[in-house]
Order: sequence, then structure tokens, then C-alpha cells
Amino acid sequence: MPRFMGFVRMEEGQGMAPQSLFDAMDTYIGEQAAKGVFLDGGGLFGTEDTVNFISSGGEVSRVDGPYAEAKEVVGGWALMKYDSLEEAIAGQQEFAELHAKHWPEATVVATLRQVAEEPEETGA
Repeated sequence: MPRFMGFVRMEEGQGMAPQSLFDAMDTYIGEQAAKGVFLDGGGLFGTEDTVNFISSGGEVSRVDGPYAEAKEVVGGWALMKYDSLEEAIAGQQEFAELHAKHWPEATVVATLRQVAEEPEETGA
């Protein structure tokens, strides 16, 4: 079964999501976990404690947050397993609809990307 990574991106500083969204997410994630779809995931703290390592020109430099220029940040992630791309897309849409219903004043981008799997080994 293919695995997928879901990301939630939003503008930083929108405040805390309403409790109704947390409650709806707990129910939704519980149902998805029971079906074997939701494998792992969680929310992320803001950028104030972010640490980036930048590799450029053969050198590595460390840049610590906060980042005044950061507008849109990843606020959460999920690792999921679906039977097909179509099911994954439908699941991500359901997830986005929970945000639209319970936090309509926030602009949230729910991104879905398939996880690259290692190539199958050929028998020798």
C-alpha cells in the first residue's frame, strides 16, 4: 500500500484553533487509525525555536529562529497509508473540510504528497 504525507500549512500568528476543531480532529484521526490509514502525525510548534542548517557551496551554516519573514509555516503533519491515490485525495479533502467547518476564519492549505518507496530488489 502506498504511503502519503499530509501537511497543514497556514499563516503563522493566526492564534489557537477552536476546541471544536481539536475535538473533530481527535475523532477523525481515531477513526482513521482504527482503519489502519493514519500511521503517525502531530502538530508543530511555531518558528520561534526553529533551527535550520543550510548547505551551500560545500559549507554548512546554522540559522536559528524566529524568522520575521516567515509568513506561511507547516503547522502539522500526518503519515498515512491508503490503497490508492484516489482514496488518499478523498481523505485529505475530508481533513481540509474539518478545518473549513470548525475554523472558517483561518486560511489553511492541506497538502498531500506520496512517499517515495525504495525500489524493489530483483532476485539474483
